[in-house]
Amino acid sequence: MRPEDVPLPDAPLDRERLAGLVFELAAQLHVERAQRIALEVALERAGVFAPGALAALADDPDYRDRAQSGLDTSMHKLLRVLAENDDPRAPLRHEAPADPK
Repeated sequence: MRPEDVPLPDAPLDRERLAGLVFELAAQLHVERAQRIALEVALERAGVFAPGALAALADDPDYRDRAQSGLDTSMHKLLRVLAENDDPRAPLRHEAPADPK
């Protein structure tokens, strides 16, 4: 699903939703940064690439495709926070299955 396909509510953004969005973004950023640093250190120590070699990949089409795909996934997760239902019976957003009753 593309970010533009996520329906946004007509209501203004409230503080709780904004806080949820910020914390979701912070969590995603932390995980991604930690994974990237670990990979860079491991690859540099193994002599696979020299420091600064990652910057040279900016023009690589495969790299750009993977980066765009990751961005699309992250944006979908962030926009989901804005579009989620305020129904207290579904506290886990859209990850929880609907109540069968």
